[in-house]
Amino acid sequence: MPPGRKAFLEEMVRLAISDGPDVLCLQELPVWALGELQGWSGMTAVTDVAQRPTLGPFPSAARVGRVLTDLHHGLLRSAFSGQGNAILLGSRLHVLTHRHVVLNPLSFRRYRGRRLGLGLVARLVWGKERRVCQAVRVREAGRTLVIGNLHATGYRADKRLPDAELLRAASFVDGLAEPGEGVLLCGDFNVDVRTSRTLAELCRSEWGFSGPTLTGVDHVLSRGLRASDPERWPAIRRTWNGRLLSDHAPVEREIE
Repeated sequence: MPPGRKAFLEEMVRLAISDGPDVLCLQELPVWALGELQGWSGMTAVTDVAQRPTLGPFPSAARVGRVLTDLHHGLLRSAFSGQGNAILLGSRLHVLTHRHVVLNPLSFRRYRGRRLGLGLVARLVWGKERRVCQAVRVREAGRTLVIGNLHATGYRADKRLPDAELLRAASFVDGLAEPGEGVLLCGDFNVDVRTSRTLAELCRSEWGFSGPTLTGVDHVLSRGLRASDPERWPAIRRTWNGRLLSDHAPVEREIE
């Protein structure tokens, strides 16, 4: 940040895993990078494609998208390469279940769009990019927990769109969890704690989540776990060779 011709995705991943996290949730990854994550990080990579590459059938389109995007990453971004999410897991965590749900399918957009009274522009924006929430159940030291990772639609003109997707993601992850099982709901929610009705609802006793960040749109919510307060990385911690690697500050929490 600011965007430039080159990309530094491998450097971002290596920086993020440098202090040995057990879980790392990533969003807005180019699809070609999903197969590289395990090699870059040494962690188990659980991946899901959100927005498919645009130039033909997958996976060949992902390779073509990478070549084109290499011309200027800052300008082209995900125009050809598509996007995906990933949950990286350390060696102590063993995957038992992996699921994902589309957050903005056409049927959901039609139903919620009518209820929200959305205009044509908002409806078109909502359907522009496919968004998903992925979830894994993992086992560690005799216990299990469910980890959800999402990237909601970003639309500044009407935050009810990501709010609706966040509620859908929370319902999906909640449905996977067994009674009393610990849950983490992580990702780029594209909503702020000060204005999001859904985020406020999730942090009430009925849902029981805790720990939204006080600023920004990236959150790590926990339920049924002893967890520290969230910490946003300062700019100096996410700087590499004098370059700020992302406009999103990583959010970190410790759980017991």
